[in-house]
Amino acid sequence: MSTPGPAPVTAGADEARRLDAADPLPTLRGEFLVPPAPGGAYAEAAYFAGNSLGLQPRATADRIAAELADWARLGVEGHTQGRRPWVDYHELLREPAARLVGALPHEVVAMNTLTVNLHLMMATFYRPAGERTRIVIEDTAFPSDSYAVASQAVHHGLDPAATVVRLRPRDGEEHLRTEDVRAFLEREGRTVALLLLGGVNYLTGQLMDMEAITAAGRAAGAAVGWDLAHAAGNVPLRLHDWGADFAAWCTYKYLNGGPGSVAGCFVHERHVRDAALPRLSGWWGTERAGRFAMAPDIAPPPTADAWQLSNPPILALAPVLVSYEIFDRVGMPALRAKSERLTGHLARRFAEIGADVVTPADPARRGAQLSVRVAGAGAAAERLAREHGVIADAREPDIVRFAPAPLYSTFLDCHRAAEALAAVLREK
Repeated sequence: MSTPGPAPVTAGADEARRLDAADPLPTLRGEFLVPPAPGGAYAEAAYFAGNSLGLQPRATADRIAAELADWARLGVEGHTQGRRPWVDYHELLREPAARLVGALPHEVVAMNTLTVNLHLMMATFYRPAGERTRIVIEDTAFPSDSYAVASQAVHHGLDPAATVVRLRPRDGEEHLRTEDVRAFLEREGRTVALLLLGGVNYLTGQLMDMEAITAAGRAAGAAVGWDLAHAAGNVPLRLHDWGADFAAWCTYKYLNGGPGSVAGCFVHERHVRDAALPRLSGWWGTERAGRFAMAPDIAPPPTADAWQLSNPPILALAPVLVSYEIFDRVGMPALRAKSERLTGHLARRFAEIGADVVTPADPARRGAQLSVRVAGAGAAAERLAREHGVIADAREPDIVRFAPAPLYSTFLDCHRAAEALAAVLREK
């Protein structure tokens, strides 16, 4: 006997439009450049790949053009005489970034890219000694994190196979339980030098209990760091209050800073004033007042700036500043509330069509992402885009990720995604 296919989508486009019109936070879609749909009833794509690369704000091109104009008009004098002087440009991002991640301004800095920042943080906070040598990550950590921690083990003369611990969910489960992380740390914490997990898992969309896990890691005597690539701009964060030693995030996903844009870094206040901490240093990591004295000895400031290496890339920082300004204007509480409404609506539509969603059903345990198990994920995502104008993100072999970003995604987009996925699943 054949198995019935997925049921058709029941919620219509008219209902979705009513929800969009009545939502307490009107969409900011008009402030972004949305790719065109390949044809059919809609001019614009329904864009659900903001967890991979966010859309371009319309203001970005003008902001970059302004820096190019200052360069043309002023040359080197742009460092001190530009509309936004370059020598201090990264400081423009400090306070909005701090508000975004729940930190004090002197605990954050815009610099480098995510994995570079993780390496710089591990140069300070991963200090294996005696039996305390292990690095703990989640089994489904983003590959770059896996590569980074393994290379850190090798750098310290250790065997990655014995040094890196990959925490796995229980058999038959998709998600790592907080109580299992705690139990591991209580049992084996004396051997753990560093706990480094993703705040939101890139594959499943699970939101970790960062407060509880940070407390457990610190109680075990380990340094605690967070990869916030999929959390910054997605979920509310309180890094200072939670007390993690460090965190790092990229800005090209939910933060819409552009491909490979300049990342962010957090170092807790209890560390930033400690000039004796080991760190890899560079020119921009010394006090601004003495930077151009060209002295051979560094004088690190009592801020996260002490971990900077080089002068900021202004043309790459300009789009990030635009994004931080948007988030600052709207605020994470309002964005999180809309995210829960959109993601909840999409989850209901996916349930109607019988989609196999592996993301936690509890809104408190997920961000703006639903991961759906679909055989041949890459081909399925290609069909969604080509035939339906729905842009999602595939992770082979069998996960298609849909991220309804609250700045520009709509309930109508969610309707289109469910309708398109239903068509793909019926044919499969």
